[in-house]
Formats: sequence, C-alpha cells, structure tokens
Amino acid sequence: MDKPLVNRVAASGLITINLEDFFPEKEVVEFDLKSYLFMEMILKEKDFRAALKEQDWTQYQDKNVVIFCSADAIIPVWAYMLVTAYVQPFADSVFQGTKEEFYKTSYQQTIATFDASQYEDKRIVIKGCSNKPVPPSAYVALTNALRPFAKSIMYGEPCSTVPIFKKPREKK
Repeated sequence: MDKPLVNRVAASGLITINLEDFFPEKEVVEFDLKSYLFMEMILKEKDFRAALKEQDWTQYQDKNVVIFCSADAIIPVWAYMLVTAYVQPFADSVFQGTKEEFYKTSYQQTIATFDASQYEDKRIVIKGCSNKPVPPSAYVALTNALRPFAKSIMYGEPCSTVPIFKKPREKK
C-alpha cells in the first residue's frame, strides 16, 4: 500500500527568515570623487565647486548615493559635505564610504528596528544562499537579535541546515 508523500520540511514548524528581504529597496549608486581630482591627486576647491554646479543632480533622484574616492588621494572632509549638500535634495539617502559599508550600515539599522520577540520559542532558519550582497555582519546582527527569543536558530535551507543555537531545556 502506497503512503502519501509528506513534506516533512513544511510540517516541521521551521520559520525561514531571508535576509534579502531586508535589502535596501532603492538603487545604490556611487559618486566617485576621483574624476574631480587634478591629476588624480589634488582636489582644487574652485574647480570642484564649478563642476558640482554643472552636475545634473536629477540622475540621483530617489537613489541611495554612496560618496567615495577610488584614487589614493587625501580628500578634505568638506568635499564630502559639499557633494551631500548638492545631492541630498534628490537622493533617498546619502552615505560616505563604499557600497559594502553602506550595505553593512543599512542592515544594522534595519535589524535594529526588527521585532525579534515575534519569534519567541520558534525554530528559525536564517536562509543562507542569496542573490544580493548580504554582508556577514547582517547574519551576526540577526542572530544577536533572535537569540534571546528563538527556541533554535539554524543557517542554510530547511532541507539542509547548520545548527547555530538551541535554547537549553528548562529543568522541571
């Protein structure tokens, strides 16, 4: 007699959290100061100000703008501030640093507002594979947030997980 197929993963009560769901919704674009440098070494204030005035800032509308310099040059702090002053009215957010640093900060901010208490005594799988650049620090932050509440935390896919944390059984 054939037994019906049972999806044991679906019946296990595991809850999967996909960190890609926390990924910034708006596009992240880079603003590299390198192209504004004289001989890729020096930022001339007068030339820089003139170039920024001529810039079409509407291209940054509703985007996350990451300001950085890919050249090995000393950039004065006011240069980042000046770009921010121009781009801020158009951008969704403005960040100084690399895209990777932006993602780390974005995840930290999002997870800091995440209500982990909804996972009290639940068995959680933090999805491992992603198509977006999820930084390792996001996994650390989410584990930190969930640990006080979750019954267990695993990493990977529901069919193949790595145990991370299991709440000890209470003694009777």
